[in-house]
Amino acid sequence: MRRSEFKQCDIYAEKIAALRPFPKETLKSLREYYRVGLTYTSNALEGNSLTESETKVVIEDGLTIGGKPLRDVYEATGHAKAYDFLYGISKDKPVEEAEILELHRLFYSQIDKDNAGAWRKVPVFISGSRRVLPAPEKLPCLMATFVKWMAGNEGKLHPVEFAALVHQKFVYIHPFIDGNGRMARLLMNLALLRAGWTVAIIPPICRHEYIATLGKAGKSPNDFIRFVADRVCETQKELLRLMGQSIAIDDEGVNRADDEGVNEGVNSLLAAIRQNPGKRANELATYIGKSVQSVERYVRKLKDAGKIEFRGAPKNGGYFEV
Repeated sequence: MRRSEFKQCDIYAEKIAALRPFPKETLKSLREYYRVGLTYTSNALEGNSLTESETKVVIEDGLTIGGKPLRDVYEATGHAKAYDFLYGISKDKPVEEAEILELHRLFYSQIDKDNAGAWRKVPVFISGSRRVLPAPEKLPCLMATFVKWMAGNEGKLHPVEFAALVHQKFVYIHPFIDGNGRMARLLMNLALLRAGWTVAIIPPICRHEYIATLGKAGKSPNDFIRFVADRVCETQKELLRLMGQSIAIDDEGVNRADDEGVNEGVNSLLAAIRQNPGKRANELATYIGKSVQSVERYVRKLKDAGKIEFRGAPKNGGYFEV
């Protein structure tokens, strides 16, 4: 893709770079903040029932949550351990197969010790997809090729494009018995961190668009790369807000965060939720004629104002007026 496709991400990256070096206490606080955020969102995309606040209690206080499956707790603690491991992977050398295996072992060992940190030995299938995944005997060669591709393209491609392709290529190999989606997102964020960028958080309300663009990426990855770029931008803007910085940027093909149309969109979304309670972001986007990305921005404003809330499981819940 053309570098101009990542113009907005580049501008926000420069604004964040201008704030560095961050104080030690700030770095620690941000790392803990995204430890909870990434763990919650990545698990929620796969149907984990823990809320963000419950995820925080599990991984920071070591407590279980009454009425929640033990597996959901293990997924949270395991993902947090894998996230911590990302920061120990050296930026001075290419990512190795052993490090990918260790990431999976940390995430999956409490769930299935025998298959944790090992390439799968049986065929697997993706529910809702006709994609034929590689046979187990092909995995060692495919993963060796994947790691070689990473080493050969890191630093040559734009960091966002590289991270998106790392995700797409890995998940199409599907080398583990389970946890491939979460591993793909961990590796995507590892690629961003190694390039000095922020992580990219994919919230549950983007699940439909995420799956749809990833599913089409085998023919052309462009839509998926744009999706990841949008998620990087939204995470960058969140970081700038946390740091008390303005997110308004030059209007050369880039939307201003305080655009006048935002208030109109927020009001339209609230009316749509009032008339159609329990709908998801992609459904609400159709109702008001906006993109899912825009609806996500409006949702955040309404939630911050205490006007709406999400009820139900991540896969089948929806938004309601408070």
